[in-house]
Amino acid sequence: MTRQLLAQLSRHLPYRLMHRDPLPDGKILKRTAVPASLSSACLRYGKASHAQLWAFFGSHPEGLNAREVAAARERHGENVIPGEQPAPWWRHLWRCYRNPFNLLLTVLGIVSYATEDGFAAGVIALMVVIATLLNFIQEARSTRAADALKAMVTNTATVRRVLNDLGEYDWLEIPIDQLVPGDIVKLAAGDMIPADLRVLSARDLFVAQASLTGESLPVEKVASTRHPDQTHALESDTLCFMGTNVVSGTAQAMVIATGANTWFGQLAGRVSGQESEPNAFQQGIGRVSMLLIRFMLVMTPVVLLINGFTKGDWWEAALFALSVAVGLTPEMLPMIVTSTLARGAVKLSKQKVIVKHLDAIQNFGSMDILCTDKTGTLTQDRIMLETHTDIAGNRCDRVLENAWLNSHYQTGLKNLLDVAVLEGLDEARAREAAACWQKVDEIPFDFERRRMSVVVSREAQTHQLICKGALEEILSVCTHARQGDDAVVLDAARLENVRRVTDELNRQGLRVVAVATRQLPARAGDYSRVDESDLILEGYIAFLDPPKESTAPALKALHASGIAVKILTGDSELVAAKVCRDVGLVTGDVVTGAGLDAMSDEALAALARRTTLFARLTPLQKERIVRLLREEGHVVGFMGDGINDAPALRAADIGISVDGAVDIAREAADIILLEKSLMVLEEGVLEGRRTFANMLKYIKMTASSNFGNVFSVLVASAFLPFLPMLPLHLLIQNLLYDVSQVAIPFDNVDEEQIRTPQRWNPADLGRFMLCFGPISSLFDIITFCVMWWVFQANVPEAQTLFQSGWFVVGLLSQTLIVHMIRTRRVPFLQSRAAWPLIVMTLLVMSVGIALPFTPLAGWLHLQALPLSYFPWLVGILAGYMVMTQWVKGIYTRRFGWQ
Repeated sequence: MTRQLLAQLSRHLPYRLMHRDPLPDGKILKRTAVPASLSSACLRYGKASHAQLWAFFGSHPEGLNAREVAAARERHGENVIPGEQPAPWWRHLWRCYRNPFNLLLTVLGIVSYATEDGFAAGVIALMVVIATLLNFIQEARSTRAADALKAMVTNTATVRRVLNDLGEYDWLEIPIDQLVPGDIVKLAAGDMIPADLRVLSARDLFVAQASLTGESLPVEKVASTRHPDQTHALESDTLCFMGTNVVSGTAQAMVIATGANTWFGQLAGRVSGQESEPNAFQQGIGRVSMLLIRFMLVMTPVVLLINGFTKGDWWEAALFALSVAVGLTPEMLPMIVTSTLARGAVKLSKQKVIVKHLDAIQNFGSMDILCTDKTGTLTQDRIMLETHTDIAGNRCDRVLENAWLNSHYQTGLKNLLDVAVLEGLDEARAREAAACWQKVDEIPFDFERRRMSVVVSREAQTHQLICKGALEEILSVCTHARQGDDAVVLDAARLENVRRVTDELNRQGLRVVAVATRQLPARAGDYSRVDESDLILEGYIAFLDPPKESTAPALKALHASGIAVKILTGDSELVAAKVCRDVGLVTGDVVTGAGLDAMSDEALAALARRTTLFARLTPLQKERIVRLLREEGHVVGFMGDGINDAPALRAADIGISVDGAVDIAREAADIILLEKSLMVLEEGVLEGRRTFANMLKYIKMTASSNFGNVFSVLVASAFLPFLPMLPLHLLIQNLLYDVSQVAIPFDNVDEEQIRTPQRWNPADLGRFMLCFGPISSLFDIITFCVMWWVFQANVPEAQTLFQSGWFVVGLLSQTLIVHMIRTRRVPFLQSRAAWPLIVMTLLVMSVGIALPFTPLAGWLHLQALPLSYFPWLVGILAGYMVMTQWVKGIYTRRFGWQ
């Protein structure tokens, strides 16, 4: 499933996305959103016994074999929802055609054909075909590139399959699109639910299913229903649905539906043909497009009226106004945008940055605040067990052995801390501990308790609960502490000593995890969170995650690029502050999560603006801070890789995760880093800005050139006894100009243009158009004067000479503006365009100069220009370039140069 599809569902159906506000009164999805038969079938599977499930799906406790998998896939297809299946080529071609500019040109072409201007209709049709085909080809290429990149970070599922005819079976990691009904899958915290599932066994399994129901809190799922009278599938406590995710606990479950047959797939099929809400990038493109269209709709009637009244030939005036409208239509904008984004995505992939959604590139370049966790971003993500001590800070092997048993026997999401603990005990002692202790039960980790427990047994009469977790959460359930071999009361004095010892470890940059135990009489029933009480604090295990050598220079580079870095961590404020000091990040006052929930949005937003380091945050507090920073007008990126980061990843303008992240984090992200490094991220941001800068070049060129042309046409129409240029000339000029723009996505970008975040600003575009458009008009008027008085083209009989002269000047000035506006520097000397753009512009300029001298000239109503014209041409173009450069300097000092 894709993030766009979730957005579609949130628009067209009455529920919110995951981790958003719940629906009023706890309402679930409307019963009519999917066929009643689907709900009925799901309920039947939810209430069925295991034996009935094996019979329904032809499956077995050991899983399916290869033949059964192939047969199931033949019946049900791949596990791909409708929105992810590629559209046929003809539908893709239609989407490429139906942009506003092509539709507008089509209307103009039909009008030309209806008025028997067949040539104009043909040129317009050619422009539409070229724009559509180029966009179609570029989108096809970008789609293939994006699919290849996304394949590098495909989510997988752990499935049990029969390996051979001997009946041997094992757990395998396979792409989720290869699952079939009847498969047995294993779930753990952080996993996406890969299909619709019936739970077979579960331990404290909690699933976040807000994407389907709007419930803000996770719901518990069990193997045998506790509510046999349920009437709707989404209420079932034995079913898990595609598109949701595991928050805590473990489970084994059977796949009961895949792809379009899932609940999510049924919903997707009903909205896949509808448009999703536009993101910030699409809104920006839309605003710019409408600005250009409104400009055309206003100016075209003005041209018509002036020419009609001054020349008296309304028919000719109408054709000329029609051609002006065509010239003002930036029909190449969709192709330029698509090809620029695709090229940016491919270049980013070479820098170990995978773009899941092409539109995210612009947000990447616009980002001015990066929120990130500490672990693995500032640090090496290579956690080492530094020490294990009793409550007094003395080294204690008993603490390490208890921690090892906890990490060894837990079946949830093993993090780097668990790996370090397992590696911290030598092999001989590990084998001895595993032989002496047998697992009885476990209480999985969750982010509310921030601890997890296992129950082990060495003697038949007693069980031992071993709890490991964050210090404050462990202390909240401890009543005693281990002192030597005795358990003593954890009174105020001992508690003060505990905090002194752990604070000292934190100041050394060590992350402290507490270990506690409890002896319980043996029993047959399951253990639960209630049993995590009256514990004995055994001691602490402390971990070192040293800062990366690349972090300090990366932070300096991000700061130089205009990006403020804020640390949002669930870790101790002392540890986080020590790491920040080591990498040169000035934090100022450190804010902890305690008390943030009681603050108003306004107060927290003000605090977030001036605070660099937030510690001891919950997942929802991270999300809230990110959301408030966005509401302040910032473009916020969030970088995270854990299940606790998923809400903030969804809330950010640009979610950034890593290839090794948990499923839900990778699914929520827009950008995937193949290397968890701020340096890689900084390089990606700069590439995003280059991509945006190239798109902006075309828009600026088009807007300023169009405005200048229209202004020139208005002046000429008011004073000339004939048209300054025939409709045919305008169409050919526009076609040639468009061809010269094809290479813009491959252009170079000046370093100063990528030093600060880039953002859409239609108001700035309007100002730019008003400042630079009249420059070309000024030199167009000079051209009119030269053709009128120097070359005596001042009567209707000499209009072909006049039109030929302005045709060449207009085309060359339009093409030169590409090089003038692409940089704030002096073009050709201080900043050179990429060779494809140079070649294309030289080619178009050569064609424009040559046309009046070719056999086509008579047919095109052009004529050869006298040699004495060309010194004037060089002078006009040189003056145009000098004045444009002068105005650029004034404009840059006043408004800057984006």
